Amino acid sequence: MKKTAIILINYKDYAEKYLPDCIESIRKQDCKNYKIFIVDNETSEKSFNYLNKIVPEAEIIRNRNNDGFAKGNNDAIKKAIEQKFNYVILFNLDVIVEQWCVNELIKVAESDDKIGAVQARIMFWPEKDKINSLGNITHFLGFGYCSNYQDSLNSSQKKCSFVSFPRTRESSHNSTKLDSRVRGNDNLEAFRNSRDICYFSGAAVLLKVNILKQIGLFDEEFWMYNEDQDLGWRIWLAGYKCVLAQNAVAYHKYEFSRSIKKYYWMDRNRIIAIIKNYNILTLLLISPAFIVMELGLILFSLKTGWFKEKVRVWKYFLTPAKWKYLYYACKQSQSLRKIKDKKIIKLFTGKIWYQEINDWKLKVINPVFGLYWRIVNRMIWW
Repeated sequence: MKKTAIILINYKDYAEKYLPDCIESIRKQDCKNYKIFIVDNETSEKSFNYLNKIVPEAEIIRNRNNDGFAKGNNDAIKKAIEQKFNYVILFNLDVIVEQWCVNELIKVAESDDKIGAVQARIMFWPEKDKINSLGNITHFLGFGYCSNYQDSLNSSQKKCSFVSFPRTRESSHNSTKLDSRVRGNDNLEAFRNSRDICYFSGAAVLLKVNILKQIGLFDEEFWMYNEDQDLGWRIWLAGYKCVLAQNAVAYHKYEFSRSIKKYYWMDRNRIIAIIKNYNILTLLLISPAFIVMELGLILFSLKTGWFKEKVRVWKYFLTPAKWKYLYYACKQSQSLRKIKDKKIIKLFTGKIWYQEINDWKLKVINPVFGLYWRIVNRMIWW
């Protein structure tokens, strides 16, 4: 029987805020053949003792420093590989998962050898009818965002032909449950209830260990943000795919304000991602739009008070010591290539839609960038 590792990352007091709800939902899983790994970043005796008390069955990995989300997950994934696990499932501490979630992720993973990553359908908590992510989308300049973010489940069904969720009913625990007919479906039905996505959200995703061994783990240079975008891109480059498991449900206690404060990481890392993973000819084609966007972001950063962060971003890329990393990271990504950019970019977009940021300049520039991207799409044959 195939083995599954469930990986959770703690940082300081996150466990006290979120772990009890998260671990309770994991313990209720229909799937019982799993082991929990918890990475305790910037560990202390207090955090370690708390984790041991709440999740005594877990293997706890203690990191003296907070070395970031990417390395924290990698530390646990390496343990899972050593212990011969077939799948690793990453859950954020601030998620609550339905009891069939792990089983549904595994069903979809087993339905096709070409699937490398399977994301759960991530909804908000407590607004469980509101969507957090139906997979993530890459803008051609590297910005990443959640598909159908803040849409209601019903409106998404009307707007998106691919969205076909099973009917739900409220349980005694105020939790949706799948119709028994749907839950009994085999891998073929699981495959039918999945769809290709550009890349996955690391908040609730299954990754196949055999494919990670081929393409590598998270790039630890990213530290936090966009590391899931980069890994998803490499999965596609290597000839595999990322999919959404529509019947696997996770609820996310997501706060946009927690994310947007990390402006430096998001802006720096989206540039690293495109340098690493695009064909160099594609980079040349998008460079005029990239320059225009950078000028716009400078103005935006002046308005919002993030100018120092923007300067930090460009200081990173102008540091010669980082050029060596970028060269070898690019070389490693391109060595995986079995799929042309022409195919991969069909999943990309020319529209910038950055969650709660609704600046009037985006409404002006989106049609321009959209047209530019359509023209570039027709030019790319490599």
